[in-house]
Amino acid sequence: MSYPGFQYDEISTSLLSPSDYANPVPQDDYHLAVIGAGPAGLISAIGAAGLGARVALVEQGFMGGDCLNVGCVPSKALLEYTKAVPDADFDDAFTHLRAVRAGIAPHDSVARYNELGADVFLGAARFSSAGDLQVGETTLPARKIVICTGARAALPPIPGLDDCDALTNESIFNLTARPRSLAILGAGAIGAEMATVFARLGVQVHLFELAERVLPLEIPAASEAVAEALVSLGVTLHLGQGVDSIARLDGSAGFAVAAAQRVEVERVFVALGRTPNTDALGLEHVAVTRDERGFIQTDDKLRTSNRKIYAAGDCTAQQQFTHYADAQARVVVQNALFAPTASVKNMIVPHCTYTSPEVASVARTPDVDESDYDKYEFDLAELDRSRTQPEGSGFASVLTRKGTDEIVAATVVGEGAGDLLAGIMLLMSNGLGLSAMAKVMLPYPTRSEFLKRLADAYNKTRMTPLVARIFKWWFR
Repeated sequence: MSYPGFQYDEISTSLLSPSDYANPVPQDDYHLAVIGAGPAGLISAIGAAGLGARVALVEQGFMGGDCLNVGCVPSKALLEYTKAVPDADFDDAFTHLRAVRAGIAPHDSVARYNELGADVFLGAARFSSAGDLQVGETTLPARKIVICTGARAALPPIPGLDDCDALTNESIFNLTARPRSLAILGAGAIGAEMATVFARLGVQVHLFELAERVLPLEIPAASEAVAEALVSLGVTLHLGQGVDSIARLDGSAGFAVAAAQRVEVERVFVALGRTPNTDALGLEHVAVTRDERGFIQTDDKLRTSNRKIYAAGDCTAQQQFTHYADAQARVVVQNALFAPTASVKNMIVPHCTYTSPEVASVARTPDVDESDYDKYEFDLAELDRSRTQPEGSGFASVLTRKGTDEIVAATVVGEGAGDLLAGIMLLMSNGLGLSAMAKVMLPYPTRSEFLKRLADAYNKTRMTPLVARIFKWWFR
């Protein structure tokens, strides 16, 4: 089959799920067996193998998991391409995403992990009634096991949704032709990013969100900035509107989406949360506890209710980000192979939505009572670097503990917000307050100067009436 970029998909498939691959003969005893080769599984496997442990790595789909194949990599490839190329062509954009994916594939390939010391088994893993870990008819004896099976798009019980061939993150990047119109259900990070991409590609986009604003988990000012940008791209926002039903149109390709308004579209894309890939594992045979949604329950050391078995990544329902899965995997390697001293308890986990403008946040939720904290804000348009750039607007908002410079939460909105948040993360992760930036020399002109401006704003609060009187006496 020929479609835009098909040659790159052939490369990816040959590396990540080779059809001619023969599973190895299992060793008598593995120190660690890893189920799932997404970010958490790959880091767990390569970390353990690098230390000399005997490792089995099992994957039933494509190595690299959602992140490489149907998540971070393809979505960001499309976002960057459509941002850089005015009036981007659909075929060129999707060829680009497939080329990017193929370029990264060798890093996550079956061959590479075999070479690095992990025994890679392609197939579905399951615990037998006897509690053994099996891939098909093959048993993998292991001292410790980590489940890293990830999650998939949740499909809510909307009448007609099952019959409309709805797109999810697992299928939208496989499109081979541009739809004329698209309804996106859910205006969280995934929905907002895909609305941005397809609007730039000339698709008529309708974005539905039950909450009253896009990115409802961000602060209102961030939601407003992204909403304005989406509307400027031509996206029609249906906020505060749940979808009641979806029905196939008579006599034509397409569907009618019924909400407060009835909208006719060619395709429907669902971005309404995630559900864990845990149902087919046979967890009942090994007494691993799941919550009511099916996510595996762990303690702060990522141990499940079965002390032989750990879990990491999106299947645990903790914060579902690739960088957090990476950090969890490092905890698993320490605790499964050595003394269980590592913990995720005090990890500070940021996140970023790669719309234009970007929205990057840490420890910030819309329901925080800001009056409980000191608040420092800065308009990024005031930076000299921003004045030189067409996309120089945005803002930074930082909350500190009352009367101190200890950062408890932050949001940055603007060009490169995810990169700008790095300085804040460095301060928070090392127990440094906002004022520490006052000592840092930064190149001029850069957007990173916003942190020095915030530090200056904090230092001005230290000019108490007593200090002012002392200075007045000194300079008399």
